[in-house]
This record gives sequence, C-alpha cells and structure tokens, in this order.
Amino acid sequence: MDSILVRGGKPLSGQIPIAGAKNACLALMPATLLSDEPLTLTNAPRLSDIKTMSTLLQSLGAEVSSLQGGKVIAMSSHSLNGDRADYDIVRKMRASNLVLGPLLARLGEAVVSLPGGCAIGARPMDIHIDALTALGAEIELKDGYLHAKTSGGLKGGRVALRFASVGATENTLMVATLAKGTTVIENAAREPEIVDLAECLTKMGARIEGAGESRIEIEGVDSLHGATHSVVTDRIELGTFMLAPVIAGGEVECLGGRLGLVSAFAEKLAEAGVEITETAAGLKVRRNGEIPRAVDVVTEVYPGFPTDLQAQMMAMLCTARGTSVLEERIFENRFMHAPELVRMGADIEVHGGTATVRGVDRLRGAPVMATDLRASVSLILAGLAAEGETRVNRVYHLDRGYEFIEQKLGAVGADIERVREE
Repeated sequence: MDSILVRGGKPLSGQIPIAGAKNACLALMPATLLSDEPLTLTNAPRLSDIKTMSTLLQSLGAEVSSLQGGKVIAMSSHSLNGDRADYDIVRKMRASNLVLGPLLARLGEAVVSLPGGCAIGARPMDIHIDALTALGAEIELKDGYLHAKTSGGLKGGRVALRFASVGATENTLMVATLAKGTTVIENAAREPEIVDLAECLTKMGARIEGAGESRIEIEGVDSLHGATHSVVTDRIELGTFMLAPVIAGGEVECLGGRLGLVSAFAEKLAEAGVEITETAAGLKVRRNGEIPRAVDVVTEVYPGFPTDLQAQMMAMLCTARGTSVLEERIFENRFMHAPELVRMGADIEVHGGTATVRGVDRLRGAPVMATDLRASVSLILAGLAAEGETRVNRVYHLDRGYEFIEQKLGAVGADIERVREE
C-alpha cells in the first residue's frame, strides 16, 4: 500500500495548475445516460473515482473513452444493455448513486446498490428517494438495492428537499429534464457543481432556470442531444493548494482559480492575515512572512464554508497564533484526522461536532494514517510545516480526489515523494 513522505520546512514558490472538479465531473458523467447521442467532457480530472464511474457506466452498456491523457472523456449511451448498478462497483464511491435518476428517466426502471465512499458519517438516500417519488417513481429497498420504476412515466412536480443535498439536487435535476411538465426544486443545493451540471444539460437541450439559487425550475423535454462541456475548476483542490503556502510559507499562484468559487473560505483566510490576489491566470496566495491568526470556522452548505475544506483548515490552524474553534455541521464523523494531527504535536480537543485548536510553535513529523480523502491531504499539508519527516499511510483515499499531488507540490518546492509498496 502506497504512502506519502513529506519532509517539512521548505517554503513554496511557483504555480500550481488546478484540475477540473471531481464532484462536478462525477455528476456530469451519468448525464450521458439521458441521451443516445455522444457527450464529451473536457478539463476532466485524472482520478481513481473517475475511473470507477467510467467502469460503472460501461457496466450499463455505455461507451467511455479516456483521451488526451485522461483530460477528455468521450461517452456514448446509444446502446445501453443494463439497468443494474452492482454493489461491487457502487460500494467504492458515494457518487455512484447519480446513475439512479438518469437510468430511471431513460429506461423507466433502475436497480442501484446503496452507495459507499468515505466513512465520514451517515449520508442516507431517503432524500433522493423522496424527491424521485414526487416525480412519479416507485422505489423499494430490497437486499441492499434500490429498485426503482415508473408505471405511468415521470411527471413534473414540486420537490421540496428537507436538506439542500447536492446529490439529491443533481439526481432530481437530471430526472426532471425528461419528465413531462414542469418540475420545481425547492431548497435546492447551490454549489458551483450544480450550476455546472445545469449548464451541461442545457447544452444537451434541457430547459432549466435558477441553477445556483435555492429554487430551480425545469421544463421537461422529449429528448436530449449530444454536447461538449468543460468541467468547472475544482474549488476543493483550489482551497487545498491555497493553504499550502500559508502552512509552509512562501507564495503560490493557483492557476485557474477564481474567488467566486471559494468566497467563504477566502474570507476566513483573509481574516487569518493571508494575502490573496486575483491574477489574469488565477489566484496568488502569500503568507506575508507572518504566522496566521486563529479564526473560528463553521461548516455550512454552500455558499458557506465547505465541509470538504475543514480538515485542511484545521491543519493550518494547528500552528496559528491563538485558539480556533471549528464546528462541523454537515457530517457527524468528520474529525477523524484530529488524533493524527495530535500525533504530530497539535493541541486539539474534540467534543461532539466541535474541535478546539490551540496553536503550537511547531509540529513534528510522525507516521500518521489517513482515514478519508480530505483527512489524507490535511496530513500532507501539516507535514509541510512539521520538523522532520511525516509519513502518511493509506493514501489510496488521496488518489480519489487529488491528481498528481506529489508532483504538484514538488514543483513548487515541497520535499515530498510517494513510496510504492508491494
């Protein structure tokens, strides 16, 4: 099993290209199931989760080709031969549930295993089920699979999400494009990934208004056609690499970054004393030679502070001046990285959904274990500031969400390498 070695104490300088968004691409790929014409995605991230989704789509009869080293994904679902998403594939990744809606809309039935993914807390499917049921789906849970069908076809209707779930919004959005009549999604998720999906569906012929707002209206059409779409920049990778020079010292330009993607996060960095400058090519981040100030963080649904940047922010706050309080309101089990940071000398106390971080003078390198995707990269970031060597084990999580991270950090001066083990 691979591990990542980081030798801290090296200030960073240079440019880091930010990839296309993993979470956007994983929603865009199932959209190919809605049409029998080709869908091509450019600016795709090169990640293991993308390969998993490709395998899942191929198991349903879709054709999926990776071009230009994985930066382009060409897909066609003109000859689907299955409506069953098996456990062996779905268990690897939560986003696999996003084939449920498109299969139901295209074929009138679907059998999809309950999904897997990172162990960061309960993420039930009942919000998805309630939304699709409101549009005419009949869904039964049996033997770990969701069995979905429609008797009289899908019909537009009002879908009021009790929580602004990104996945449920995406599934409902895709189904509604082919449902008869008009669908209104209330309390819809507002993330940039939702806007990106809506833009792609619109290129395919869908009629959507309000994406990016809490109320989305979709007028169903008879069919969708092919399209080419560029995946939006990954705001979580962007935020992660914005933190690297803050933790290690120095200055880094994140190519392709936009403040609009990370506004709540950027506000917290500015509060901590970090300099962020918009450039023609992206965002330049500089620590300004001073130790960052402690700040309090509360994770919220977009446009609030992203839960997917909480672990990385905690790594930065471990050596900030003062005491910070982080409150996790999205997932109930997302502080598993805290004990590993404590192994490196951090002063962290966790009580339920709140973590108190008291800044220390320095962190010390240590062997640590990644528990999920974002925890993995938080430990790598901490290693950039630690004295000595940090060895991050179980980094298979990392490859699900960050492409070539050791190369990207190494190119700006980090002393980092991957150790491959048989």
